[in-house]
Amino acid sequence: MDRIYNVYEDRCPTRLVLDRLADKWALLILDRLREDAVRFNHLRREIKGISQKVLSQTLKKLERDGLVSRSVFPTVPVTVEYRLTPLGHTLTETVSALTHWAESNMDAVFAAQAAYDGASPAG
Repeated sequence: MDRIYNVYEDRCPTRLVLDRLADKWALLILDRLREDAVRFNHLRREIKGISQKVLSQTLKKLERDGLVSRSVFPTVPVTVEYRLTPLGHTLTETVSALTHWAESNMDAVFAAQAAYDGASPAG
């Protein structure tokens, strides 16, 4: 049975998914995984500023949501790789557009912030 979801309803479970996808760390992880599987420590090195704890928590949430899969290899030490699932791949264009939009438009955002901050308060 297919359910009908409405993101504008306060109790709609889609809000939980949107909350996850609106997280900067989740977006960066998903964008990094779009091309290939990546090891945990490689992700941690590439995504500057993310702590080991936050990376681990975010990966677990993305795995629970079915967007990322985790593979463990019996090496010494154990090797763990993460990759996008087929469901996760459906987000690659959207995630890439969001993350790279920020890179392309930061100067305009800074200019808008400066203009807003410099404007006199409406009386």
